[in-house]
Amino acid sequence: MTYFIDRRANAKNKSAVNRQRFLDRYRTHIKRSVEEAVNRRSITDMERGEKISIPSRDISEPVFQHGSGGRRSIIAPGNREFQEGDRLRRPGGGGGGDGSGEGGASNQGEGMDEFAFTLTREEFLEFVFDGLELPHLERKPLVDVEEVRPVRAGVSRDGVPARINIVRSMREAHARRIAMRAPIRRALREAQQALAAEERKDPVLRNPARIQELKDEIERLEKRLEAVPFIDTYDLRYNHLINQPQPSSKAVMFCVMDVSGSMTQAHKDIAKRFFLLLYLFLERSYERVELVFVRHHTAAREVDEEEFFYSRETGGTIVSSALTLVDEIIDKRYPPTQWNLYVAQASDGDNWDDDSVNCRELLTGSLMSRLQYFTYVEITPHAHQALWEEYERVEAAYPDRFAMRQIIEPGDIYPVFRELFKRRADA
Repeated sequence: MTYFIDRRANAKNKSAVNRQRFLDRYRTHIKRSVEEAVNRRSITDMERGEKISIPSRDISEPVFQHGSGGRRSIIAPGNREFQEGDRLRRPGGGGGGDGSGEGGASNQGEGMDEFAFTLTREEFLEFVFDGLELPHLERKPLVDVEEVRPVRAGVSRDGVPARINIVRSMREAHARRIAMRAPIRRALREAQQALAAEERKDPVLRNPARIQELKDEIERLEKRLEAVPFIDTYDLRYNHLINQPQPSSKAVMFCVMDVSGSMTQAHKDIAKRFFLLLYLFLERSYERVELVFVRHHTAAREVDEEEFFYSRETGGTIVSSALTLVDEIIDKRYPPTQWNLYVAQASDGDNWDDDSVNCRELLTGSLMSRLQYFTYVEITPHAHQALWEEYERVEAAYPDRFAMRQIIEPGDIYPVFRELFKRRADA
């Protein structure tokens, strides 16, 4: 068997194992710092690492020390000035704050040195999306052979060394040795018996030539036994793998954003940050998830990623146009029997007249029966409007597959995002 040992130095001469152990031990402190970093970052600055600081008192570890051991007697000197329980004044120093250091004093309370280190981009995103998932993701029936998994399908005589089956190979080698040695052992046993019989004869009747012939035969047979190889290339057996089609876990996320005139620039920035978090989460955590971007005012359009995040188009507000477009796209491209369907919608809740009723009817009559999960975030500091009230009726009808939250300020984005996509206990 061959062993490969990777002795390449870790990046920046750091131990990757020890670093991961450190991140796991202080996960609570790091997650708190990551949450603060997410809330203060801009839209275009979500994918870089982060500098984290942990108070030194929180990373102190217990240590073992050797004591003096055994029994010992101590004589402590007495004094005439102090009694048990007396408090001693701290010795004075050269600084203005009664300290002995060289720096200036401060009256701002106690301080503590901090341990600072930098999270890489991958480590930062790992903490950002830790414990999150797409709810109710299902394995869909086989519809194509794009997703396959190698599975064991017996053994074969041909293969690569990495797939050698040790047990079967040794079994074949043992059987071959038995088959090849059996006739040799039989002939050797007969020759040894004939030699013994010849040597037991009376010296007058012995045939020296026959004895030498038998000895030569025994030596030749013993060499033939030793020449039988322990293992031969004929004995090698390899695990045979075939590609087996797997049920698909394909999913599509519809990102629906309100860009009407009632959505101020601040509201749009909050919506974009929410969808950027969602985009990064899906790109990092899932391989077979497609994203469909829909912008709407009085009319809805499917757009690409660039236009979704950076276009400045605006207008009135008819929310049902976006839901209708989502319904049409599902009918054309994403049959529910083959895809897990998700919708994430962001709006300020302002809608045209009675269109909120149309939204509820679209959801309850067509969309919700086909969707895995629908999330709605309302970006407004004011009281909820008719759209929120109609969506509350949808949430009551589909409590497990419909979720809605309010975002007032940028600091609410990440907590709301985590609450909407947190891992379920029954997952």
